[in-house]
Amino acid sequence: MTTVVDVEKLDQGRVEEFLGRVAVDSAAAFAGLSTSIGARLGLYKALAGAGWLTSERLAGRTGLNERYVREWLAVQVAGEYVLYDAETGAYLLPDEYAAVLADPDSPTYMIGAFTMLKPLYATEDALVDAYRTGEGVGWEEHGPELYEGVAAFFLPGYSAMLVQEWLPALDGVVEKLERGASVADVGCGFGHSTLLMAQAFPNSRFRGFDFHTPSIEAARREARERGLSDRVTFDLAAAQDFPGEGYDLITYFDCLHDLGDPGAAFRQAERTLAEDGACMVVEPNAPADPAGLINPIGRSFASASAVLCLPGAIAQNGPQALGNHAGEEALRTLAAEAGLRTWKTAAETLTNRIYDVRR
Repeated sequence: MTTVVDVEKLDQGRVEEFLGRVAVDSAAAFAGLSTSIGARLGLYKALAGAGWLTSERLAGRTGLNERYVREWLAVQVAGEYVLYDAETGAYLLPDEYAAVLADPDSPTYMIGAFTMLKPLYATEDALVDAYRTGEGVGWEEHGPELYEGVAAFFLPGYSAMLVQEWLPALDGVVEKLERGASVADVGCGFGHSTLLMAQAFPNSRFRGFDFHTPSIEAARREARERGLSDRVTFDLAAAQDFPGEGYDLITYFDCLHDLGDPGAAFRQAERTLAEDGACMVVEPNAPADPAGLINPIGRSFASASAVLCLPGAIAQNGPQALGNHAGEEALRTLAAEAGLRTWKTAAETLTNRIYDVRR
């Protein structure tokens, strides 16, 4: 058996430093499963605002087995997600932590990132084959937890920023929406972005399009439950051939990079836009240069792209699969080739860049 490296020649200090980093990642990967379990079972919600609780009391509040709850709490303490008082044997989820782990209405809610793990890990064999063959792994090949997790992951940011900051950053768009505009939300998924806009602008009419049937069905249910069906419709359609014309606004929320043919999506937008219409393109704030991804947010984007965004785009058999860190230049070039030559960065957050795109 031949060894890969000559151990005696290694810088042992560097080995140990890197080993420590990988150990942290390994621990986080295992702990992520407990985080997802805790969210699904309502453990974080039961801890939120409850003060100090023993494992017995938490088990009683959730109807769960106390021994399992105690073991789950040990994981939370080890990761410093939950505080522990050794004298009383009680546990506390601080309010600041609850805003991240227990409150879906908080702009900092992060649980969606963990509930996506189950369906993604379940496709590991398919991804291994795809890496060998160059084939894709389609969005529809994942379980429902993925669709729900993705929707839950993006909703807090959209709720906090879309109506309040992103739309006002587009020249003249809010005024049109207030008067009454026609809007297409392409790649709408569960329709969260569509419904947020519809709630804020009752004089406008909104059409959400997506190629994924379960997502469209979920969006329709949500529209009915919110009483918005009078001004919102959701239909199955691909980004390159969604119906309609004369749209004052066409939006793409974190989806263009997932398409097999993003250029065709831009061409369809150019065909269906009103003369003075605008596109709002929301994309990850991630550069094309891998060196620019060396930070927690960049790493998160790159990791998701390698197992979800890129395989999903390749599965659509289009001419171009971008991945979620293709960078602004690649998108701007595709838009210009489609006849959308006015491109402006309208807003920017740690996680997103928002582009105002027009003819």
